[in-house]
Amino acid sequence: MNPSLKITLRSGKDDAVRRFHPWVFSGAIKKTEGRAWDGCHAEVFSNKDEYLGCGIYQDATIAVRLLAFAPERPESFGQDFWYKKLMAAWQLRQLAGLSQNPVTNVYRLVHGEGDHLPGLIIDHYNGHLVVQVHATGLYPYLDTIVQGVQAVYGDAVRSIYDKSRETLPGPFWKDREPRGFITGAADDPVEVVENGLSFMVDIEKGQKTGFFIDQRDNRQLLTRYCQGKKVLNTFSYSGGFSVYALKAGASQVYSIDSSARAMDLCVRNVSLNGGEERHTAITADAMEYLRSNTEQHDVIVLDPPAFAKHQHVKHKAVQGYKRLNLEAIKAIAPGGVLFTFSCSQVVDMRLFQATVMAAAILAGRQVRVLHQLTQPADHPANMFHPEGQYLKGLILLID
Repeated sequence: MNPSLKITLRSGKDDAVRRFHPWVFSGAIKKTEGRAWDGCHAEVFSNKDEYLGCGIYQDATIAVRLLAFAPERPESFGQDFWYKKLMAAWQLRQLAGLSQNPVTNVYRLVHGEGDHLPGLIIDHYNGHLVVQVHATGLYPYLDTIVQGVQAVYGDAVRSIYDKSRETLPGPFWKDREPRGFITGAADDPVEVVENGLSFMVDIEKGQKTGFFIDQRDNRQLLTRYCQGKKVLNTFSYSGGFSVYALKAGASQVYSIDSSARAMDLCVRNVSLNGGEERHTAITADAMEYLRSNTEQHDVIVLDPPAFAKHQHVKHKAVQGYKRLNLEAIKAIAPGGVLFTFSCSQVVDMRLFQATVMAAAILAGRQVRVLHQLTQPADHPANMFHPEGQYLKGLILLID
């Protein structure tokens, strides 16, 4: 397939592409030549007709997601192209000690822009792979991508599940049916191990692709602070932080989540790893629980869903983080530790830390920063795409 679309950028709008940023916004386009459709191979040129890169076009605010930069100029995005990209992603996970790890068989294989594959997420769960496409222009390549995954893993692939129904807009599915299992099948839920601990993952109906893989290293870090402690895990989902705290010898762990389905999975995961007698599962709103409960805890984990996915709701999100952290700081016993996170892309670390500081001032507590946290190596952030640095975390000592 030869490039069908030539895109010329406006004068002064090529700087980001020259710095290897993988997005071309529609407002930066001066003109197009050729037939355009969602998924077509597009080449991008400067206003002086210099070749800058090529990628996949779609009729949207992000008009082109670039897959190659000058001087690289692939003529098509066929199976060989995807295989090389996917193999490079697998090799990064091998370098990070994940792709053939006997005590961890759950990891992210492809992290979008961080793996030079913008719009694509692939997670690995003990041989079962879950694909989420985040751009309609990328979806026509799904079968070729699946072939590439099979070529990388060979017989180790047990199933490949397409979960793009949740990530692509509703109108896209008007004349289409979600794919579901493209190849193979999986138990419901799938059992995986992470750092030697067992978890059941609901890849079909669970949040995201089924498990919050990006907190693996931070869950492990939690174990340093839990022995003999009373731990409160808010927004607990399937109990990742709770299981780690119990294994680390916490005297009592309380898991709070508003979803009864998530809480059932949390209880099941605790049971898989032992410690049920020290665990209390509470189906409730985390903020309401923190406000109404007078009991203090030694360790509190705040890992809420994204409060802001767009710039226009950033202020509202910041206020939400401030209120939540205020209640948590008030609920921690003197000398206690707070693990607090934000996965809102538009709230950077500097703003997040300032927001938590404002909460500490309102609470009238002295606070020290023990660690600054981020996403792990299987969620790499492209240095030229700062938007990919989405996970921020702080471990705080509350005096």
